[in-house]
Amino acid sequence: MKLRSFFVRSDNTPISSQPYIVATAFLSLMAIVGFALYGLPFFYDFWREDFGWSRTVVTSGNAMSKLIVAPLFGFIAGWIIDKYGPRRMMLAGVLMAGGALIGLGFMSSLWMFYFFYFFNALGYVFGGPLPCQVLISRWFDKNRGKAMGIAYLGIGTGGVIVPFISVFLVQKLGWQTALSGLGLLMILIAFPLAYFIKEPQAALSSEKKEPMIPTRAILKNPDFYLLALGSMCSIAAVGGTNQHLKLYLRELNFSQEQARNVVSLVLFSSLAGRLLIGWLADIFSRKYVMILTYLIVATAIPFLLMPEFTGRIYIFAVIFGIGLGGDYMIIPLLAGDLFGVKALGRVMGIVLVADGMAEASSPMMVGAMTDSSGNYVLGFSVLIGVALAGAIIVSFLPAPKKAENLNVKA
Repeated sequence: MKLRSFFVRSDNTPISSQPYIVATAFLSLMAIVGFALYGLPFFYDFWREDFGWSRTVVTSGNAMSKLIVAPLFGFIAGWIIDKYGPRRMMLAGVLMAGGALIGLGFMSSLWMFYFFYFFNALGYVFGGPLPCQVLISRWFDKNRGKAMGIAYLGIGTGGVIVPFISVFLVQKLGWQTALSGLGLLMILIAFPLAYFIKEPQAALSSEKKEPMIPTRAILKNPDFYLLALGSMCSIAAVGGTNQHLKLYLRELNFSQEQARNVVSLVLFSSLAGRLLIGWLADIFSRKYVMILTYLIVATAIPFLLMPEFTGRIYIFAVIFGIGLGGDYMIIPLLAGDLFGVKALGRVMGIVLVADGMAEASSPMMVGAMTDSSGNYVLGFSVLIGVALAGAIIVSFLPAPKKAENLNVKA
């Protein structure tokens, strides 16, 4: 495919700003998701050692903050993005998420832990996947899946490099300064490009054909609830596994450097997963691509429960990384097919609330099971079942090929 053909709309109108839009989304996702979401679990063992907190406590910051923030702000954020565009939300989100990590580096008590995690969750809602998904969907029509895949490489890129940055900073400065440094780096990476983004001057061809779907019609559509519930299951499986991965590796006596290498391999494999799933999503029905993604996740987790053999953890890391790469990205693509780009902010505002609650509560559930039983067998087994349930639920959705050919049911 020629570069020029990639950066044009379906009506052959060239848009010189499309590469800039992809780069902006890439860096925003790299900072807010790659650094914050995948970087913070790297510090869990330091919090356990320094503060004496249990697994349940160190995973509860992410859980409690998102369980509060997502229901209160998710739909509001989606409505604001649909009405005014994603720029202001992205700027606010970057500042809040980066400031949260800076604050966590200075915390000395549990209330400070929850306070700064609250702002980290706000940053995720305002500046993370939701505005980036809408931004990409508004600028791309024909190659939306590929553009989303490239933008979502930012998550994997951030996840790959943040363990190396963290280990280096921890060794040189200690974990407190390292965490604050990551927060400052997030702001420097994501804020400048987001400041200059603009809304497209004309609607995409698919948007021109779409009616403005009222929120009531979306909430009456059973497909909305299947999408939300199915994605909740897979996000819960991914979140529960990923948040406990370093703690699990440390119990296997992996060193900090060895754990870093495994975590980075997961995120490196996710780069291939995002490109693969984005490519498949532009060719096949996104429903079946979503099912495939969820089955990949369900296939990977059992490797953590198998008897030890050479390469077991690294095989898990590659397979899980591929599933992780496509998991978050495929949801807005299918949502755009089912409900259209004009309603994507409101739809994903609600779906991300559900997904955020699942992603937040799952690690705390696994932590409680592990603290009680003394091992990860029960917790990881539950996550396998949850991932399979997500694939089954999604199988009941319709299988649209292109959003512009859909008639949304009221």
